[in-house]
Amino acid sequence: MGASDSFGSRTGSIICTALTILAENGDPGVLTPFMYMAVVLAVVMLIWDTVEVGRNDAANIVNSVFGARIFTRRAAVRLAAIGVVLGATFSSDVIETARSGIFDPQSFENDIEAVLAVYLSVYIVDTVLLYTYSAFGMPVSTTMTLVFSLLGGSLFLGAVTSQNSLEAVEWYGVSKVLLAIVCSIVLSGFMGFVLQRAARGAIGDKWSSLPTLLLHGGWIGGGLMAGLAYFMLIKGMKNLGFVKVFTKFIQSFPYYGPILTIVVLWIFFAILIHLSLVIFRKRAAELLFPTLTVLGMLGMAFAFGQNDLANCAAPGLASLKLVHGHYTNTSVAEITRAMIPRWALFGCGVLLVMGMMTEHAQRVTRAEVRTGSAGHHVKLWAPRWCIGLASAILSRRPQPVMPSLAPVVTKNVRGKTMHYDPLRACVIVCVSACVIATASALAFPVSTTYVAFAAVVATGMADRIFVRGDAALKLGRSIWVVFSWFAAAVLATVCAGFVAITVYYIGVAGMAICIALNLLVRGYVKRRSDAQEERVRQEARERMHPEEYSLEEE
Repeated sequence: MGASDSFGSRTGSIICTALTILAENGDPGVLTPFMYMAVVLAVVMLIWDTVEVGRNDAANIVNSVFGARIFTRRAAVRLAAIGVVLGATFSSDVIETARSGIFDPQSFENDIEAVLAVYLSVYIVDTVLLYTYSAFGMPVSTTMTLVFSLLGGSLFLGAVTSQNSLEAVEWYGVSKVLLAIVCSIVLSGFMGFVLQRAARGAIGDKWSSLPTLLLHGGWIGGGLMAGLAYFMLIKGMKNLGFVKVFTKFIQSFPYYGPILTIVVLWIFFAILIHLSLVIFRKRAAELLFPTLTVLGMLGMAFAFGQNDLANCAAPGLASLKLVHGHYTNTSVAEITRAMIPRWALFGCGVLLVMGMMTEHAQRVTRAEVRTGSAGHHVKLWAPRWCIGLASAILSRRPQPVMPSLAPVVTKNVRGKTMHYDPLRACVIVCVSACVIATASALAFPVSTTYVAFAAVVATGMADRIFVRGDAALKLGRSIWVVFSWFAAAVLATVCAGFVAITVYYIGVAGMAICIALNLLVRGYVKRRSDAQEERVRQEARERMHPEEYSLEEE
């Protein structure tokens, strides 16, 4: 009760502060009831949507550490929270792309209510869409839902208001973001497969063997650390003062500066790792890849905070600035160029962490880990047509001489199944962090979900996890996830379009209708998802212990 009251009072305080800011330097009479309600709803939905983004994308940060059982999920989330909050605080460049690089508010000829209707439609659709995917343990791209919600809202509303709806969309910005997303998926998958195959071929299942790591640990671990350090510092933190100085030094060698920097870092970390192995021996060997995985998780958490904050903060903060600019007679162009205050970004980072700690976030984490698990039997669900398609694909593939490169699945000291070994977990998280940090530095709101999922599946293919046990189920689940990504884009476009029209023409009553529908869908989804969770557990028990259930039938 106390926690709920505290959260409610904080929310009320934020709303009151926002309204006070709007009242400064202006005459309160110029605001319509629609604008007042839009401001209140924008703040509430910003908080709500930020929690939903954290709820779904939590799997992309902690799945490697959790899948390798290095930490419990709760401990991993608490540690990742540091990187998320710091990344969110330094994420303005990405928010600029999402706020004014996809949808052009000026196309509605200073019709403030039309622009607000588009922004609110993004929130109303995103919150229920993300909740639905999270409830069923499905990772979904919050970047794609943002892009396509803005696309649908502006296109539909522009068409019915006799505006040129095609001009409402920044098509160059949309195409640039979509191209970045596709390239990031390909790059993450390719790098994950190649690096995992090279690392596995050199080390095999002896990831904690001192003799093996004395031979290969330095160049493998040093390479991963070099890539992570370079991309996180030079690309992901380019706005920090000391990084700018270092970047200028690298740019003084225009042709070979970046390559030389990575090589120097590689040699440095390789020597450091080798010395640690020589001095601390077995203890260092046991901690090498788990430590690198945790460092990679922190790097990915920072990149996540930078990139995915755009998906939840941009529409709400833009709405507040839009109405405030209406009071102060500020042009729309000046509003969209205004910087977001650091304290607001910090607060959004805290809300992302709150979402990561929810029950549905655990479902997303577990489902993604099990999809890439090296284990024989997993607790997953996929439609029959996906499993049938996966079975057909697997039946056409020639059986490899070695059924699997991955080590035998074991349990840790707490008796929990290790879905990956720390070597694979390290490759997954380092590849994902590097790709996402690079995209953030280029101001592209790239999909953390797609990048991380591509790395999980690609490293699993390198380890040949789709050749034993529930291989068809795991591959079928992968097909279902990818199919659902396209479905999410279509749903976001169409639903946001109709919501924007409803809010614009019916006004405050339209907002109430859409929120009511949102809550009704959430209630229905919760009942269906809880029932499916129980059904999946039962089916998994039957596959693991078929003899017990056959005796019961007899």
